[in-house]
Amino acid sequence: MRRCHPVPRVVLLTDARNDHRLEWAISRMPRGSALVFRHYHLPPAARRARFEALRRLCARRGVLVITAGEARGWRADGHYGAPRDLGRGSGLRPGLHLATAHSLAEIGAAVRARACAILLSPVFPTRSHPGAPVLGPVRFLLLARRAPLPVIALGGMTKRRAARLPVWGWAAIDGLA
Repeated sequence: MRRCHPVPRVVLLTDARNDHRLEWAISRMPRGSALVFRHYHLPPAARRARFEALRRLCARRGVLVITAGEARGWRADGHYGAPRDLGRGSGLRPGLHLATAHSLAEIGAAVRARACAILLSPVFPTRSHPGAPVLGPVRFLLLARRAPLPVIALGGMTKRRAARLPVWGWAAIDGLA
């Protein structure tokens, strides 16, 4: 079993759309929440510099920083990605490892990859993937109840919508920033 940080109830995922508001959003996140640093839109050196700046702010606020994509050697509290990416990580250090899932098969893959928690999505329509099929709250909850790990709702989430879903936590790109 992988040793994990405590699983946060609030997670903010970064991207080009919310970059200009990240400092503001982080300053309002509760202690123990997490920032998933993606920023795939930046070239490697700029991505690393932005990560370091946000990591320092998160450390002061008591917010965990989770990396996504290529980030070997970065001082992060864990990693985020598809189960196959976490599964390759038998060498991943202890930390908070969050797996993405969109189906029961991917939930199983996340468990086999020894994820700490699952970001199950998309619950609702999102600006990230306009027109893409969504789980909807009923199907989302049916899948979440089958998961033996904490489930974090992602996809069109807001604090208000999260309050109506009896799962571990919620995550957003736009909903927090």
